[in-house]
Amino acid sequence: MTHAVVNELIDLLALERLEDNLFRGQSRDIGTKYVFGGQVLGQALSAAQKTVDAPRHAHSLHAYFLRAGDIDAPIVYSVERTRDGSSFSVRRVVAIQHGQPIFTCSVSFQIEESGVEHQLSMPEVPKPEDLAAPAPIPPEQLERVPVKLQRWLGMKGPFEFRHVYPRDEFNPPKRPPYQQVWFRLTDAVPETPELHRTLLAYASDFHLVGTATFPHGISYFQPNVQMASLDHALWFHRPFRADDWLLYSCDSPTAQNARGLSRGMIYDRHGVLVASTAQEGLIRLTK
Repeated sequence: MTHAVVNELIDLLALERLEDNLFRGQSRDIGTKYVFGGQVLGQALSAAQKTVDAPRHAHSLHAYFLRAGDIDAPIVYSVERTRDGSSFSVRRVVAIQHGQPIFTCSVSFQIEESGVEHQLSMPEVPKPEDLAAPAPIPPEQLERVPVKLQRWLGMKGPFEFRHVYPRDEFNPPKRPPYQQVWFRLTDAVPETPELHRTLLAYASDFHLVGTATFPHGISYFQPNVQMASLDHALWFHRPFRADDWLLYSCDSPTAQNARGLSRGMIYDRHGVLVASTAQEGLIRLTK
């Protein structure tokens, strides 16, 4: 079953080529009301990568979510070959549904070069093997959320997560705005760097903006909380594998005007900083 779920995600990110710069992707209903933002990120990166030849690899992605995605409709990705220089290439991707753009991003690619190098150290946290896997959510708690969300919370996804400091999302306490989460794909996959980048793009949308809710004792599970990704930035620093444990260290420096900003650093299990993220999200309290 795990193998099938991982293969489903890989197929989801692969895309169908319609023209040289035009691709079509399907959506996976994971129980969210709209298309999961990480899916669109991963598919857009996949589309951009299909228009760039090796040895240039994606090093940064900057995206805006414009409209909520329809889970029941395919998404068309149009790629503009903005620039191909001697060292860098840039692609602009627009995701379209029902004749309207729902998402846009720019992806920059670079050839491998040597130069100065440093990184911030990984936080001192327990190893993933020393942390318990999340316990199943009791049925009485699941009944308190919408049916679609129940399906999302009750299903086994392609990624496994282990929280260093678990939080009860149904009764969240007020906590400082930071968290560390170990995660990995639940099955081994081919050693293709482009595949692992799209998988990381997919997974990078989990937990990030939620960090901004910690000081306020609220969560996405509560009916009076409306949350949505507004933008997303992702930088790839060094090689990694999405099917080995990675630590997502997130913090939120500010929230205001119904928006929260979160940042993340992603380390491999040896403490190597492999990627960084930033995201601003809508956090609206409704009556």
